Amino acid sequence: MPGQDKRHERVNQKKRTRAELLKAARALSDEGVTLTIPDVADRAGISRATAYRYFSTPDELLQEIALDAVALAIRIPDDPSLDVRARMESVIRQVLVMLENNETTFRHFLAARIVEKGGRRGARRLGWLDEALAPLSREMPRRLYLRLLNALALLTGMETLVVMKDVCDLDAGESEEVVIWMARAILAAAEEEARAP
Repeated sequence: MPGQDKRHERVNQKKRTRAELLKAARALSDEGVTLTIPDVADRAGISRATAYRYFSTPDELLQEIALDAVALAIRIPDDPSLDVRARMESVIRQVLVMLENNETTFRHFLAARIVEKGGRRGARRLGWLDEALAPLSREMPRRLYLRLLNALALLTGMETLVVMKDVCDLDAGESEEVVIWMARAILAAAEEEARAP
């Protein structure tokens, strides 16, 4: 659908803008410069007004840089013998381990976002899932493929870990079993819908 594609392109543009701001902030931070939003915007070649829409304070930017560094550990399998399901499961397992290993940081980040009544989050998980499931993007209708990514995004964030641990009282191993089971079910439903006449 044209509207859906335009929305997806806007999301991609926002991700690129955000990535450029983080790249500029990392560079300034590595140079020992005290971060300000205007300096980061200038370094990135992005308007200051736009930069403030992404990051309202230098502290928020510093926190994002730290989270971004942790997130760089996620690797999309490039083994051609792996099918889409195995690639998806690999990404989800890596994300769960990353969240578990950095639980306090991610809980603080989530709490801050809730207090701020939302705010745009990194959406890194959509990029990881899109890369892992890329072969399906050529086989499924675009609308269904985007729905699949959005559904799996529910299983690859700190919110998932909070529900598994705090609500369901599961340990890390049990949480992973439940999350992988849900991911398989979501993927199977999308594949079945794609095959339907």
